[in-house]
Amino acid sequence: MAYIRKFKTTSGSIGVQVCYKEGNHVVRTIHIGSADSEKALNKLIKKARELLDKDKGAPLFNLKKFDKH
Repeated sequence: MAYIRKFKTTSGSIGVQVCYKEGNHVVRTIHIGSADSEKALNKLIKKARELLDKDKGAPLFNLKKFDKH
């Protein structure tokens, strides 16, 4: 499962990450960026959604490595 995480940074900006979770554990985190304005935050969220949508088309398993052709 993957989701977009927004959080407040120590500098007061809003950070955006894409987190991948297996069970109850986050196994991978991709930092998209930090924003100081609503417009910049919307751009980062759009970029994060594009990354999630790109991953939706990926197969669950890569079976091509087992082909003997």
